[in-house]
Amino acid sequence: MILQKMFTAIRAFFNGIANAMWERNPIAIMQLEYDKSVEQLQEGRKGLELYRGLVERVARQVTMGKAQVERMQAEVKAYLKAGDRVTAAKFAVQLKKAETDLAANQEQLKMHEEAYENNLKKIQYANKQLADVRDKIQRYNADLKMTAAEAEIAKIAGDLNFDVTTDFGQIEQIIQQQIDTNRGKVRVAADLSSRGVAEIKAQERMEAQLAEDTLQQYEVELGLKSPETTPVVETNKNLGPATDSNRS
Repeated sequence: MILQKMFTAIRAFFNGIANAMWERNPIAIMQLEYDKSVEQLQEGRKGLELYRGLVERVARQVTMGKAQVERMQAEVKAYLKAGDRVTAAKFAVQLKKAETDLAANQEQLKMHEEAYENNLKKIQYANKQLADVRDKIQRYNADLKMTAAEAEIAKIAGDLNFDVTTDFGQIEQIIQQQIDTNRGKVRVAADLSSRGVAEIKAQERMEAQLAEDTLQQYEVELGLKSPETTPVVETNKNLGPATDSNRS
């Protein structure tokens, strides 16, 4: 009783392993079974080839028997026409035996031809079935890979949730904040750059005006112009940075 339970447990254990292997890679199992069937079919084809050799040998014997019977029939007729009944009787006995052998060979040939045709049909049918199995293996393999890829894509699509409560959503918020910060830096830099340009232009205008005033003073001192004809320029007017009075 105990041994029976042990054997049952061992069989169940190995059966579980076998089932796990079948489920793990069923395509490989199908391919293995297909290869075994191909080997068996190849052996069957070799046997059919040998059997066909036997059929051809019997067919040759039938052909030779027919020729022998025809020849003996002609000899019996010839001796009968010649009046030699003794020799004709001798050939008639041989003819009877040849006809008996020919009938037996013809019967065997018929039987072997039918057996060969039946086995040929079986192998042809097995070939067709193996071709169908091969196509199924290829289709199943492609379907398994495609469905596995679709399952992974569906899993990834489900994980790629950009809700604010998920990791992707929080990461997206951080990225947006960094983008906003970078844009703010660019805007500040642009504003500061514009203000610097305005101050530089104001400084250049002031320097140009001072140079013009100095030049006019020298012209008056040198007598090239009279003070009355020299306009008085307000040096502080429009020389500094322009005030934005319109903003108020």
